[in-house]
Amino acid sequence: MSAGLFAQYVAIAIAVLVSAIVVARKQFPGAVRRLRIACALPLVREGRSPWLRSLGKRIAPPARASGPNCGGCDSCGPSD
Repeated sequence: MSAGLFAQYVAIAIAVLVSAIVVARKQFPGAVRRLRIACALPLVREGRSPWLRSLGKRIAPPARASGPNCGGCDSCGPSD
């Protein structure tokens, strides 16, 4: 396999992966949120190294707002 063909395969694989991530985030936001929580939870536990904990905090989804103004639209802005 030549280097040019290998580079094409890598570029196509990256494009397909990015496309799959975008579609998953748009079509299945609840499942993506649960997956992010499942991946981040083991990393943020006590006893882990600081760099693993910071990685887990970056992976974890933002906390959901719960209150009288929360309509569940994920915009987290004030309701008018």
